[in-house]
Formats: sequence, structure tokens, C-alpha cells
Amino acid sequence: MTEISHSRPHDRRTMLRMGLGAVVAAAAGGMFPAAEGRAAPFALKRMTISRKGALGPGGRDVILIPGLASGPAIWNGLAEKLPGHRLHFVHIAGFAHLPAGANATGPLLAPLTEELAGYVDGGALRAPCLVGHSMGGMLAMMLALRKDVAVDRLMVVDMLPEGAAMLGGTAQGLGYLAGQLNGYLTGTRAGRQLLAQMVMETPGAEGSDPQVIARALTELAQTNLTPRLPALGKPLHVVYALPADREMAANQRRRYEAAYATARTATLTGIGPSGHAVMLDQPARFAAAISQFLK
Repeated sequence: MTEISHSRPHDRRTMLRMGLGAVVAAAAGGMFPAAEGRAAPFALKRMTISRKGALGPGGRDVILIPGLASGPAIWNGLAEKLPGHRLHFVHIAGFAHLPAGANATGPLLAPLTEELAGYVDGGALRAPCLVGHSMGGMLAMMLALRKDVAVDRLMVVDMLPEGAAMLGGTAQGLGYLAGQLNGYLTGTRAGRQLLAQMVMETPGAEGSDPQVIARALTELAQTNLTPRLPALGKPLHVVYALPADREMAANQRRRYEAAYATARTATLTGIGPSGHAVMLDQPARFAAAISQFLK
């Protein structure tokens, strides 16, 4: 996998929060084979999935889902820190130099979840675990909430169950505005400039399709899984980034504790100082958190 560069933690978090907040304000005005092992058991049209590692005694299949506009490189170096587990690296079409393909038009989150469900069910996996960062965390929760998919446990990395909360709002409160994100980001000069800047500030986002990013942002802003959290019976481990500032870190803890309060299986872990990409800012502590999660 390719190497990725990343800006300072504070810069990335500022871009995510302030950039998306500016969008809302302005809107108010075929078959892919696995890299290792056998091919995927069915036709993947919206993503590729590569495998690395071999199952040892007690090992698990770990499906790693990157965040918005990111590719598998966000997980670089993780496989070497998880011996005995087999890792499945998801690369969503339209992100990080992978052509948009079936993701070029239409809905995204529900079809992506459906394709992941097919992969889990048809892949002869051992105790499959989901690890999703940002948008990947939302997809992991959507998949784990399905009763027809045999997921053993899941980890959500720096993502709230209500996508609009990452903008500082709610799906209900944003209402009509959430539906305007796509048009603003792709149909106006200011929106396109903002989207380009956001891509520049997102680790591994180079070569991502702006249309796919804009539609994904729109759907995330309209998605709220909070009412469904009590139905999540699988063990849920939430890892979230803590800023260096003590007061901001305390606010972040309260925010995540409140957001996941109704998730009866949830365990929350804050890691800092870190920006949105915890696995890049605190790789050793993040790897330790995953190792504990997989026990």
C-alpha cells in the first residue's frame, strides 16, 4: 500500500469541523481478487478488498473500513502489529485513486453496507470483526445492526452515531440544508474550492472523486443511528480522538459519552493528543487498543 502524508492533528480536525460547518452555512444561502489468498467469493462492484496475514490459533478476520475519501493506506503498518489475525483492507470506489465505478451515481451508504454484508457472509471468515474510521465507522455500525450478518464485534474510530453531529448539528435540525451539501460542493465555485481544500487536508485523499465525496457527505449528514443503538447486541468499542487542550478534551469525552449512552455494549476509549486520524497520530496506542479489542 502507498505511503500517505498527513498534516498536523489540529489542522485536520479544524478542517473537518470548520470546513463542513462552512458548507452548511453557505448552503443556507466486476470481480476484484484479493491481494493475498483466494478471490472474493462474489462480484464486488463498489469496493475492492485485499487480504494480508494468516490466521493463527485464536486469530480473527478483521475488516478495516477507511473513512471519507481515504484508502487502505490509512492502516499502514497495522498488519505487522496484529500477528495471527487476517486483515481485510477495504478500498471504496471513488476514494484514493480508485475509479468511482458503481459509486459514480445514486445512493452510497446503503449499497456499500449491502456489499460488505455479502462479503462477510460469503467469505468463510472466522469471528469477523469490523474496524471503521469516520465514515467507515458509520458503515460498520450499519452492518452490525443487521440481524442477517454474522459480525462478532466492531470498533468505531472517531465517529459519532449521528453524522450531522460531526458538523455540530443534527440530522433533523439540518433538514433541508443537509440535502443541499451535494449541490453546493459540486455546483458552486466556493463549494468546489472548499472540497478541494478538504481533500488536501485529509490523509490519503489524493485522487478521490469530488462527486462521490460530496454525495457521501450529504448522506452522512442525513444519517442518525442513535435511535437504533439499543438494538446493537455486538460488543462495540469506540475509540475517539482527544485534542491536546484539557478543556476541549473534557468536552470531547462528554460528547462521546452522551452520544453512545444508549449503546449497552459500548466501551469508550479516548486517545490523545490526536486529530481525526488517530491511527496516524498515535499509531502505537491505536494498535494496542485494537489488540485489546480483538482478545
